[in-house]
Amino acid sequence: MSETASPLRRGRRLRVAAAFAVLLALVGYVAVRYVSSGAAARCVVGAASGDGGPTYEFSTEQAANAATVSAVGTTRGMPERAVTIALATALQESALRNIKHGDRDSLGLFQQRPSKGWGTPAQILDPVYSAGKFYDRLAEVPGYSRLPLTVAAQRVQRSGFPQAYAKHEPNATLLAAALTGRADSALTCAPGGRAGAGDPAKVRSELVRAFGPGVLPKALGTAGAPGARDEVSVPVPAATVASGGADGPSDGRSTGARGGVASPRGWELAHWAVARADGLRIEEVSYAGRVWRADRSDDGWRTADSARAGRTGDVRLRLAQ
Repeated sequence: MSETASPLRRGRRLRVAAAFAVLLALVGYVAVRYVSSGAAARCVVGAASGDGGPTYEFSTEQAANAATVSAVGTTRGMPERAVTIALATALQESALRNIKHGDRDSLGLFQQRPSKGWGTPAQILDPVYSAGKFYDRLAEVPGYSRLPLTVAAQRVQRSGFPQAYAKHEPNATLLAAALTGRADSALTCAPGGRAGAGDPAKVRSELVRAFGPGVLPKALGTAGAPGARDEVSVPVPAATVASGGADGPSDGRSTGARGGVASPRGWELAHWAVARADGLRIEEVSYAGRVWRADRSDDGWRTADSARAGRTGDVRLRLAQ
């Protein structure tokens, strides 16, 4: 038998080698795109104060959308259970991504359809608007907070796969606890290192869009204090949420604190800022003696090494310059 490979065998080897080279090139392209696009940015949510237990890792894009969904809900006086239902629904419908496609004319976080009266395409693709519409419909469901999550979500969505919402309930529960402020120092993010300075006016504008004009003093509005070019301070007033009825807030949670004493409202704002840090170029968030820093995100929320960070009940944001 000749030791020289036949032309057929040589051709097969060449085809295999060419296919392998193409595969390597594709892997390299995807890797470069992954790194350069900031896709390595990530967030982790878990139990309060890192006390152990389950965690959920997700992208900074998903975190930003989740924070908006939660803020719109609490601003409307919806309870944490409503936020959990909304987040589980968005996780199933879009993986918490504001997508511009879907089944038939479905769009956005909740895959709402313009043809079914949910709004115009532009409105549905606004996370603040789409979350608000979801809560409007959810509030019309009698006793929704006592229903199984799949039932409550299905009453709003009318999905062809109603049981699919159930698998997202554990992660949605973790997210809701952190983003409503019930769980303190429970959310941390590693931003993707985007270039450019943060804009205090944009941060204030986004706060008002998510939480309403009452989140900032009227004297500040979205303009802020003169000369505050790298810092935003968000007051946390000492007040208690009033009961909202059978399906409204009933836990009597404080919405603010002074003298460095933590409150759910303060942690809600602090976690919102961390979740939005990648897009808004927020480098540091401090509240009630704890601090999160983008360049030390693996450390999570640390005890502040400066008395300034816990001097007041305000949530303080430092922006990239």
